[in-house]
Amino acid sequence: MTLRIIAQPLTAEAFAAFGDVIESENQHNFYINDGNALRFHDVAKAEYQGEQAHVGISLVDVAPYQMPLAITLMEKHPKGSQAFIPLDNQPFLVLVAPRGPEIKPEEIKAFITNGRQGVNYHTDSWHHPLISLNDSQRFIIVDRIGKDDNCDLFHIEPGQLEVALD
Repeated sequence: MTLRIIAQPLTAEAFAAFGDVIESENQHNFYINDGNALRFHDVAKAEYQGEQAHVGISLVDVAPYQMPLAITLMEKHPKGSQAFIPLDNQPFLVLVAPRGPEIKPEEIKAFITNGRQGVNYHTDSWHHPLISLNDSQRFIIVDRIGKDDNCDLFHIEPGQLEVALD
């Protein structure tokens, strides 16, 4: 039997247990640069642990997935947060599960962004790798960079879980 998860719109309240939604809606803001720029201040918190580590900024291009999507892998980063900020104004799919040593498939949640929202996964939060829906997408990544390993994987048996948009 396959458990099917239906994606819901991404909101800060629904996503709070897993991380931050990076968006301008309902954020503290103020004008800077002689009033020419409106800054949405401190919308997510970059976290990192360990010696010889730092917060880095990277880019990634993601190829689209086909729907419905069979879920076989989740990951988490025990030593730092990981943020993804879309550059192409296209919705993408976000899959998350509660923190802990293992994942219960029935606890996985799916969210779809509005194309302008980014996400910042808190340290040790389970998530699926980036899921582009229609076209290849480019994202800014803000995460911990270090010489030691910072990625735990959780494999899900094929055919056990899929996600759909409707």
